[in-house]
Amino acid sequence: MTRVIVIDYGVVNIKNVIRGFECVGANVESSKDPDCVYHADRVVLPGVGAFAAGMAELEAQGMDDALKEVAKAGRPILGICLGMQMLLDQSTEHGQHAGLGLISGSVLPIPNGSGEEGRPKRKVPHIGWNAVVYPTHMTSWEGTCLDSTSPGSYFYFVHSYMVSPSSATTIVAQCVYQDLPLVAAIKKENITGLQFHPERSGPIGLDMLRRFQMI
Repeated sequence: MTRVIVIDYGVVNIKNVIRGFECVGANVESSKDPDCVYHADRVVLPGVGAFAAGMAELEAQGMDDALKEVAKAGRPILGICLGMQMLLDQSTEHGQHAGLGLISGSVLPIPNGSGEEGRPKRKVPHIGWNAVVYPTHMTSWEGTCLDSTSPGSYFYFVHSYMVSPSSATTIVAQCVYQDLPLVAAIKKENITGLQFHPERSGPIGLDMLRRFQMI
């Protein structure tokens, strides 16, 4: 059976992610051991909180190098929320910070815009349920973990920063938050990132975790 390892790097509660995979019958466990991560069939990088703190912990535990080796070996990696953002080259959250560089692009603040008399036009963070749709260059999610998802399906988001990939071809799903298009999912070869939380998105999110074991 496919072995899924969820990286435990000390800055996020990973119980819901593990429970989600267990619900779909996955052979899943958490690990703080880079060697265990390197030898996994599938690797999940969850995350909430600040980009710099997350990267610092990955680097301190040698998980950054393990993830890069997994990527190089062609085994699937799934980044969730902050985990997705750390897949990119860099973030501007509280300064300039380097990411894993597995997908080219940057992490930027969600703009709040400006309304009448300088009042914020858009609430940040983006919290709650939002519909996920195809980007303009796609008409199918075949071959991705969104394969069984219908456009317009709702998923649960919590984030103040957004990813901006260098190439639009890596964007596989979008949502619109108060008139602003946001990247909801990215994919490059064996690497997938989800800005939303599939483990908190009900049956359709759990099915996405099931599909990740198959791609």
